[in-house]
Amino acid sequence: MNAGAAISVIPIRVAELVPEGQTMPVYIHLIDHPDARVLVDTGLTSLHPAIEDMDPRLFPLTEQDFDIRSVDIVVNTHLHFDHCGGNHLFTGRPIYVQRAELDDARNQDHYTIPEWVDPPGVHYVPVDGELELLPGLRLLPAPGHTPGSQVVVIEGSRGPVVIAGDTAVWHGQLDNPETEGQKLVRSLNPERVWLAHADEPWTPQRAQTG
Repeated sequence: MNAGAAISVIPIRVAELVPEGQTMPVYIHLIDHPDARVLVDTGLTSLHPAIEDMDPRLFPLTEQDFDIRSVDIVVNTHLHFDHCGGNHLFTGRPIYVQRAELDDARNQDHYTIPEWVDPPGVHYVPVDGELELLPGLRLLPAPGHTPGSQVVVIEGSRGPVVIAGDTAVWHGQLDNPETEGQKLVRSLNPERVWLAHADEPWTPQRAQTG
């Protein structure tokens, strides 16, 4: 399948965090695939005492022009609070996450906000390693930001498009990759890489001119 022309990625800004006075956007990404609509990460939809120091500003999906019912599948790149805080909106839909990530989020102290990981009705599909989720769309483990992080890889005619979550938090981490996950993303020779906290995707031209 030549999925490049058939699959589109739509970034959706759902929040801003302001740690130490620096504004950091929070994006989730909707994949329009011929076989399903896939939402990568779910952002956050409410405030919590544990993140008051980040001064969150929310633009939740429930208040945007977005049909939550249109989503067939959810993928969590990892389970930090700003990536799983909207999982409760998708009860009844499968949520794919690496098994190691789910175990860490459930068992490690100060890892995330536990009640946002396991709200009533949420159904996880634990993944062990690589998985072809749909034709032309794969999940790949990408350790680094967390040991159980994963990325979504969409095959395209000019190279894959990657949705990387926090595998890189800013573009410079892909310009000069250090973690296993960052090196994996660069080894794919991607056309572009969408990040959770960057307004524009990383592209290979950035690395060449940076």
